Amino acid sequence: MTWLVRVALQRPLTFIVMAIMIVIFGPLAATRTPTDIFPVIGIPVIGVALTYGGLSPTEMAGRITAPFERALPNAVNDIDHIESQTSEANTVVKIFFQPSVNIAVANAQLVGVSQWALRSMPLNTQPAYVVD
Repeated sequence: MTWLVRVALQRPLTFIVMAIMIVIFGPLAATRTPTDIFPVIGIPVIGVALTYGGLSPTEMAGRITAPFERALPNAVNDIDHIESQTSEANTVVKIFFQPSVNIAVANAQLVGVSQWALRSMPLNTQPAYVVD
């Protein structure tokens, strides 16, 4: 690193010219660099909405959300993590997958497990709405 200081002290004009070039060409390069307001981010996520009228959020989490979340890792491949939000009579479960997943296969597996889980849920539970 000291060699750089020695060269700068021996040839100060070279470093002044380099600094001027950075000041001129830096903003020019920044203005010509293409940017995208909405870049494509390929995070494979599928959302599942479950509905059962008349349940409080606590009951919804215990009777609908928890059994559904427990069934997912056994039936769906390449799950990274699962997030859920439960409100009055509604649950939204987001399933985040590994980047290498085939999303069509994961979607099919998820539809299958949601239909299977519907049998173990209380009567009049609406079928799951799967959105990818």
